[in-house]
Amino acid sequence: MNPNAVSPWSAPRLSLRWWPVFLRNWLVWKKLAIPSLVGNIAEPLIWLVAFGYGMGTLVGEIQMMGPGGAQAVPYILFLASGSICMSAMNAATFEALYSAFSRMHVQKTWDGIMNAPVTLDDVVMAEMLWAAFKSLFTVTAILCVMLALGISHSPKLLLVLPVLLLTGITFSCIALIFNALAKGYDFFTYYFTLFLTPMMFLSGVFFPLEQLPSTVAAIAQVLPLANAVALVRPLFLDQWPTQPLLHLAVLAAYAGVAFWVALALTRKRFAR
Repeated sequence: MNPNAVSPWSAPRLSLRWWPVFLRNWLVWKKLAIPSLVGNIAEPLIWLVAFGYGMGTLVGEIQMMGPGGAQAVPYILFLASGSICMSAMNAATFEALYSAFSRMHVQKTWDGIMNAPVTLDDVVMAEMLWAAFKSLFTVTAILCVMLALGISHSPKLLLVLPVLLLTGITFSCIALIFNALAKGYDFFTYYFTLFLTPMMFLSGVFFPLEQLPSTVAAIAQVLPLANAVALVRPLFLDQWPTQPLLHLAVLAAYAGVAFWVALALTRKRFAR
């Protein structure tokens, strides 16, 4: 469909034709699945070992607020529950930025795909879901390593994966906005420096939000990563999250709005 035929901000027009695009990405990626997996899980595991076991021996336990009030949590467990959310964010972001930009702008793969009866909306949908899938694949491998290390044995960890999938969807949608705006790979540095890195330190990954100044903590609580951590950390502790529907609604709202904006900006780019 010609992107000029409709307003860029019109509602998404989606069909199941996103599936062949998703499958195409899978067939290309599976040839390099092992090196890709190693690259994706190496950094978060280094963070976990260096900070969890290294600094964790100095910190010992960390005080955090739980459903029953303040509780002492081993720092390695506190860090693991936050870092796996950070890994979902990073894996989805890298795929929806660098890989998607290569297919869209450098390799012109999207142009080739749209010569078939596949719309731009379906291509963007496929890219979003593909980035979320790669994120889920990565965090599943990391979670298996955490289980092997005995960091947590909570049966509630089964519910972590759906939350991390939603986290991957949310951050892939946000990243696709910057993918639509970018003229080159260097543009993504602004996104990482001005948005992702501050959010990583303000979302309770490395220390409780209660330790932040009240104004900063209030801002931090509306960040998507902070809401993901608020859902995942209690499950690692074999507890139920407080206000789970609120946190899920925040992530879903970010995903829905960001996808619409990303799609509109991508339509404008292809209309030029």
